[in-house]
Amino acid sequence: MSTIFLFLVNFQIVFTKPFNPVSKKEDFIAAVQKSYNTALPSIHLGSGILNGEIMTDARVTIPLRMMNRHGLIAGATGSGKTRTLQVLAEQLSDAGVPVFMSDIKGDLSGMAQPGTTNPRLEERATALGMTFKPESFPIELYSLSGKLGAQMRATILEFGPALLSKILDLNDTQSGVLSILFKYADDKQLPMVDLNDLKKVLAYLSEGDGAAEIKSDYGTISSSSAGTILRKIVALEQQGAEGIFGEKSFDIDALISKVDGRGVISLLNVSDVQDKPALFSTFMLSLLAELYATLPEAGDLDKPKLVFFLDEAHLLFKDASKAFMEQIEKVVRLIRSKGVGIFFCTQMAQDIPDSVLSQLGNRVQHVLRAFTPKDAEGLKQTVKTYPRSDYYKIDEILTTLGIGQALITVLNEKGIPTEVVATHLVPPRSIMGPLTTADYENHVRSSDLYKKYKDPIDPESAYEILSKRMDAASRAAEEQEAQKVAEKEAAKAAPRGRAREEKGMFEEALASPLAKQVGRELVRGVFGMLFGKSTSSRSKKSGGMFGF
Repeated sequence: MSTIFLFLVNFQIVFTKPFNPVSKKEDFIAAVQKSYNTALPSIHLGSGILNGEIMTDARVTIPLRMMNRHGLIAGATGSGKTRTLQVLAEQLSDAGVPVFMSDIKGDLSGMAQPGTTNPRLEERATALGMTFKPESFPIELYSLSGKLGAQMRATILEFGPALLSKILDLNDTQSGVLSILFKYADDKQLPMVDLNDLKKVLAYLSEGDGAAEIKSDYGTISSSSAGTILRKIVALEQQGAEGIFGEKSFDIDALISKVDGRGVISLLNVSDVQDKPALFSTFMLSLLAELYATLPEAGDLDKPKLVFFLDEAHLLFKDASKAFMEQIEKVVRLIRSKGVGIFFCTQMAQDIPDSVLSQLGNRVQHVLRAFTPKDAEGLKQTVKTYPRSDYYKIDEILTTLGIGQALITVLNEKGIPTEVVATHLVPPRSIMGPLTTADYENHVRSSDLYKKYKDPIDPESAYEILSKRMDAASRAAEEQEAQKVAEKEAAKAAPRGRAREEKGMFEEALASPLAKQVGRELVRGVFGMLFGKSTSSRSKKSGGMFGF
């Protein structure tokens, strides 16, 4: 009995001991340091937050060698995702790692100039135990229209049927037709460079000699499918997208470049094609596919060759066909071994298919809003993707993060997921906004790549080859038709000629002396018969035929 009493007393003493916030802070800092600290080169993301307080010593980092394990940057509009991209790009550049990213609003070009300090930036830097030092970074500006930077182009053949079907919004049947066009062009060595080439191949194979040629080996193309595809190509041209397809095709090696040991930050400015999100997001995926196809195997590197940020990533997966999804999954799964890391940027983790999301080892989740039932459901699904935390209620922290704060878990240097930490992020060191118009234009015009890709080239391609073939076939058909007409006319003229010839011969025979003599004899005989006397009877002495 006394033993039970003592146990209960001790139990009460242990569990009624006042909570020690200092101990909780120390435990938190120790847990973060154990999870994130590394002797390897790394990117400093910020410091942990506990109960609204920034713990300077709880540094949150990503080892550079883990940046090719891909990642996700998500959060509501206005939560600071763009600035997180900027912070990552700046530190990757410092580490000699090139970066490629889309500039949706055109406000990342400011990285070319150092930022300016202000009290808020100084306060943030001090809270993180760092000194704010403005910096500029080497950037290259690209554009799909050629108006806002060096023109990025790809040939139709480089783009491939799966990506092109996505841009044209084709159904499975129409995508199959597009695959026939590409297969035929490959087999017959017809370079499809631009949209004119694609339209010419479509016209050739959907009607006339081309349709008969492919029937046995490729199948037939219905006029309705051909008409739909043609209308969608024309619609794409009317949107001003025809300049994307052609020569000079963009050399993917330009993305993996450095200046004075710092990685170049390549920005694809899509502010002038914001109303065509499927176009620019799919184009970026085509660049990834080309990187995968051309780069050699690299294995595990101390730092990636290139980090690729896909902004507005949800647009890639909207209404995506099975073939398209398979291509994305393949690229994401295998391109890591080529030394390339991919970060998908979107609003909700649920925007990314599970098959892709499961391959993203680094997670930076900004604040989520739960204003609607759909938002609340999305929040629940996001919470399920995070490991359990001893320091946060994940659903609560995700809705209370401030601008420039994020819930982070990454892979440490051993590939193990780190502690989930609400993080106060470091500020960008360059301008957080666009260059002035004058500075932007000067930067573009001074670029060697802008000069290299400014003027398109129109080589002999499928359009010219098939046009010649169709023209030759048309001339041959015309000549054949003309020959048939001539033969028909000749056939009609032959009987008349023979009749005239026979008539002439008859008239000539009649005009001869012999014919005239025979004629007279005949006439006399006929008249003699009419009068009942023989023409051979001569008039008698009695007075001739009338008795005179």
